Formats: sequence, C-alpha cells, structure tokens
Amino acid sequence: MNRSRIALFLLVIFVLTGGYYGYQSLQTGTQETVSTATLVPTPDFVADSAYAFIAKQVAFGPRIPNSPAQKACGNWLVTKMKSYGLTVTTQEFSANRYDGKALQGTNIFASFNPSAAKRILLAAHWDSRTIADKDQVRKDEPIDAANDGASGVGVMIEIARVLAETKNKPNVGVDFVFFDLEDHGEPHDSPAGNPASWALGSQYWASNIIPAGYRPYYGILLDMVGAKGAKFPHEGTSMQYAPGLVRSIWSTASDLGYGEFFLDADAFGISDDHTAVNEVAKIQMIDIIDLRPVNGGFDFGSYHHTHQDNLANIDKSTLKAVGQTLLQVLYRE
Repeated sequence: MNRSRIALFLLVIFVLTGGYYGYQSLQTGTQETVSTATLVPTPDFVADSAYAFIAKQVAFGPRIPNSPAQKACGNWLVTKMKSYGLTVTTQEFSANRYDGKALQGTNIFASFNPSAAKRILLAAHWDSRTIADKDQVRKDEPIDAANDGASGVGVMIEIARVLAETKNKPNVGVDFVFFDLEDHGEPHDSPAGNPASWALGSQYWASNIIPAGYRPYYGILLDMVGAKGAKFPHEGTSMQYAPGLVRSIWSTASDLGYGEFFLDADAFGISDDHTAVNEVAKIQMIDIIDLRPVNGGFDFGSYHHTHQDNLANIDKSTLKAVGQTLLQVLYRE
C-alpha cells in the first residue's frame, strides 16, 4: 500500500472513531497525535473566580501540617465544595516526614453527580511546603505556595462551581480529591533523595481508597497550573502509565488554541501524587505540571520552592488555558 493510501486509511479511522489516534510518522518515525474531534459546547471557565479561590487559600497563610492555617483552609475547602451541592468525605491520616516528625493530614474527596457510573477524577494537593529550600533567603520558613498547591485547588473549585451552576451538565460524574502532605519530601540539597518522602497523602489514599471500591475511568492531577509563562510538556511518569490519555488531553488543548501552554514535547518523569495512584491504586492518572524548557531539557521554574511562589506569580491566562481544557475534556466524555 502506498503512502497516500495509508494516509487516507488512517483519516477514515479518525473520522469513524471520532477521537484520537496515535501513529508512527511515515517521514520521521516519531510519535504524532492527530485530532479530528469537534469542539463540544461547554460553559466558560472563569479565571477571575479561580484566582479568587487561590487568593483565599494564600490568605490563610502557609497550609503546613499541624498548623491553624491547615485546619482553617481544610474546613473552608469542605464547606466550599458542599456549598456547590457536592458530596464530601474527609480522610484523616498520620504520616512520618523524612526526618521522623509525625504529621497529621486530611485528604478531602468531593463528588459531583455521584450516581453516574462513568467517573473522571481530578486531583491536586492543598498543602504548602514548610521550607523554601531553593531560595537564597528565609530558607527555613514556609512558602505561600500560590502556584505549587493552591493553583490546582483553585482550578478544581472553579470547575466544581461551573458544574453546579450551569444548566448544561456533562454526562459523567466528576470527583475531586484534595491531597494533603504532598510537599514535605527531603530538601533538594540532600545527598540522597528519597522519592517516597513526597506525596504522603496520595500514598495513603491509594492504599486506603475512599469511597471503598472507587474505580474512575481515569484521573488528571493538577500541580503548578497557574504560573506566568507556564509550560506543560508530556510528563514522563504520565507517559509511562497513560500515554494515550496524555496525547488526547494535549490534543484537546491544541483544539482550543492553548498549544503554547501544552507543549508537544516529552519531559522527564517525576514522583508526584499520580505515582501512587498509578502504581498502588492501579488507576490511570496523568500529571499536568509546569516544566520549563531550558538548555535542551526541563526544570521547575525559578519560583519553585522559593518565596517567589506567591500571588504575583499567578497568571489568569494560564488558569484559563488549563480550566477550559479540562471542561472540554469532561464534556467530551
């Protein structure tokens, strides 16, 4: 079969399936993703509203373990999700930090349209890092974590608000899990890093899933999704466990005109909240995370784990790109 016939054959498959189809390029042999999906009507994701939810979290102060800010913010999250008519369950747990310090955490699980059989899981962590170990000043003080934590939470709350208040509902159920104790791993200058010292809340949830027997269709983790100049390449662990899901969501972002944020490029893999969800809970989950291209590779950006991760670091256009893409993903289901 010649190349033109192969191309025509693939195009017919795309149209008939109405979705996405990855294939090996005839010219280069590299993986490509082609989307022929039609955009479906969705409500607007309001970036101003998401920003306000981020600002509210920051106003509590750093949401570090065993602190009044942690308790106040956790209570606010539960109340806010209940105010939109979602069913909310909390999961209290204890975990030991890398240095042996006992930490108290709370995972929060909220369900929209709980009777729907097909369910999509959205996740983010809501805690703040207790040290600014990448900063040059005040290294032993906790950070605001406006992006690294609060941004993903703000996007999820805004999606919950939109789903609750719009007349046009998606056909699927949507669940939101707010993981605690994600950001308390070994300092970055530790001689031997321990990946298991991170994402303690998701490790606990993956081993003690609530609600019992919960099996979503797939999950999407939001980690650092609101910063100025954010770039979201294909994170490596996501590509290991759910490459088709990654390419489908990135194609959706491209369909919406957000290709400048969602890069068609492969980055390194990280240990994040999606790791235990994939490996322990056996639930496919991908990570949308800000990784900046630099010197032929990627890094976390200059604000990462510094005091520069504050409200001034948040860009509403980034929030809009992520939130509107997620709404399109949900409504396409």
